[in-house]
Amino acid sequence: MKPTHIEHIGIAVNSLAEVIPYYERILGTACYAIEEVADQRVKTAFFKVGQTKIELLESTDPEGPVGKFIEKKGEGIHHIAFAVNGLEQALEEVKEGGIRLIDEKPRMGAEGLHIAFLHPKSTFGVLTELCEDKNK
Repeated sequence: MKPTHIEHIGIAVNSLAEVIPYYERILGTACYAIEEVADQRVKTAFFKVGQTKIELLESTDPEGPVGKFIEKKGEGIHHIAFAVNGLEQALEEVKEGGIRLIDEKPRMGAEGLHIAFLHPKSTFGVLTELCEDKNK
């Protein structure tokens, strides 16, 4: 597996409405998309910084993954996502290399990306997401 770039950095927040103005001011750019990903129980907001995106994550359910993360660790960096070509092949490679997968198969994520997460217990404590844009 060879990532092409950092696709985005996910940041867990309590309230998009409260945090979006801060990032718009600090980054000097507007939030370009807000989207709910129902199966992940999260609402997202995106900012572009060069080729990399910042993804703000607000839980829509305290029992969802981001809700549990915030309850346990508070707001802050939730994950880092790498863009790859051939997500299924990348998952096979990392699994063969001994990395534990959260997602055995790709699933749909925000912005229409195909995504899969690697377990942080296998990635030195960093929740890692692999993303593929099949439209490119």
